[in-house]
Amino acid sequence: MRQAGVYRNGTLAGLLTQYPDRRYEFRYTDEWFQNSALPAISLTLPKTEQVYLSDHLFPFFFNMLSEGVNRQLQARQLKIDEKDYFGLLLATAGADTIGAVTVKPLS
Repeated sequence: MRQAGVYRNGTLAGLLTQYPDRRYEFRYTDEWFQNSALPAISLTLPKTEQVYLSDHLFPFFFNMLSEGVNRQLQARQLKIDEKDYFGLLLATAGADTIGAVTVKPLS
């Protein structure tokens, strides 16, 4: 199981988990979910539910990854399988992302 913190403007908004059977879960933190002043991190992950499950990496997070040759170069340089989308997300989405959301690995 691998897990990452999902931050919006530097504040922890939720946890993204990849289970060994390649299922994914996104869960808003209790504080973020219960505070109506805080927005959803994505239109595809509204705050109508606290927990989301998927058989593939959620499109919002997948779209944070580089594409094409850039992804190939990143995978080669970081020594990560090009199809390990969660691993690439953990390695590349911790800073300098487009938008307010960053993803950082949890120990």
